[in-house]
Amino acid sequence: MANFHTVSRFAGAALVTLALAWGCSGENSGASAEMPIGMFDSGTGGLTVMEAFLALDEFDNTSGQPGADGIPDYSGEHFNFLADQANMPYGVYNAEGKGDFLKELILNDAKFLTTVPNNNKIIVVACNTATAYGLSDIDGYLKQTGTGVRVIGVINAAVKALMENIPAGEKSAAGVMATAGTISSGGYERTILEAFKERGDSLMPLVFNQAGVGFAEAVDMEPNFLKTGANAPREEYKGPSAGEGDGKIDPALMDVYRFDRSGNALLTGRGADGKEIIQLNSAGNYARYHLVSLVEKLRKEGSGVQMKNIILGCTHYPYLLDTLVKVVSELRELKVDGKYPYRDLLPEKVNFIDPAKYVAIESYIALREDNLLARREGETTLKSFISVPAPGTDPAMLDERGGFTYSFKYGRKTGEADKTYIIEELQKRHMPVESIERIRERLPLTFSLMKID
Repeated sequence: MANFHTVSRFAGAALVTLALAWGCSGENSGASAEMPIGMFDSGTGGLTVMEAFLALDEFDNTSGQPGADGIPDYSGEHFNFLADQANMPYGVYNAEGKGDFLKELILNDAKFLTTVPNNNKIIVVACNTATAYGLSDIDGYLKQTGTGVRVIGVINAAVKALMENIPAGEKSAAGVMATAGTISSGGYERTILEAFKERGDSLMPLVFNQAGVGFAEAVDMEPNFLKTGANAPREEYKGPSAGEGDGKIDPALMDVYRFDRSGNALLTGRGADGKEIIQLNSAGNYARYHLVSLVEKLRKEGSGVQMKNIILGCTHYPYLLDTLVKVVSELRELKVDGKYPYRDLLPEKVNFIDPAKYVAIESYIALREDNLLARREGETTLKSFISVPAPGTDPAMLDERGGFTYSFKYGRKTGEADKTYIIEELQKRHMPVESIERIRERLPLTFSLMKID
């Protein structure tokens, strides 16, 4: 994935300095080096973070100093990964007025990973929405337990990467693509501006946000946003639709989106009122729509500043990195009435910032500081878990794939979450074939440990 211009490195000693400055301090009094590293996401998208952990080689494993030594930094570690698939996407709960319910789900994830039999020595929140809405709650819970287990989220890690790529005093624009929940929290924009202010910058970057409605859901093939067997527009569709304004597919921009029309990737038609219907039905088309929409915001703003950096503020988005890079090239080459409306707004190589590697770096420093790295000889292992609807769930509350219907999922009340689902070890039967193949292709290190082939 590094071939797609992903930002992936800190410079020398700055790596340690930045990571320590963002909160890696203190002793872990209740954990031991033999315990696993725990990680969770609202779905399988967080496995992109797992891949970054498994691939990391930024340190000398003997001295702990920055510098690759040819040995994976987490060699010999055991990992536990939880995909809260039954309750995903997290990014919708706040919009549905279920912010407290979302926090309950996030705390349940943390509790699962810090209680018998799944005690872990550190918790990595591999989910931007969970970081934005629940990181402080998890931190409070962990402090209350007295174990000293730390929690590390993805937002600060992405902002560190952004700062590495915007020199002090440079006039710049930064894009943030994330779930609607993450964007509405203001977590990224607030953290970016605070970080640049603390650095003493006289110029703040212009931050443009794009709420990726349906993007993560399409990657996980949630039927309300993508249905492989659909051949015509559907009433249950919840993704972007034709219209004007933010969050709508602008029919006037169809030549800009350049949607894939093969098969049933794009569903179109006319409603009873004669209005045009446009529905996205492939993860690639969701990626196209949201990136074009983000760049359109920059164009309409009219500052003329280039957007050199775009944060992929959802762990599902790196799966479509090749598509995003392709769209950048298409926009730069698009000619309208003899002009190139996007060429001056985008460099040839946009830095798509995937926070995953920076989270892995920050976690390594924290574990090493607390003497919690296993440093064991032997095989690295991964135990994967997934949430599924509880046995006995009313079939009327389940969709065709056996997951919760949209109305049931977002209609539940605070205090009853753990009564509606259970957590099992991840098996092949839990995932669509397309998802398994995507993990095999994009995340080879992770796939080799999952034992779901």
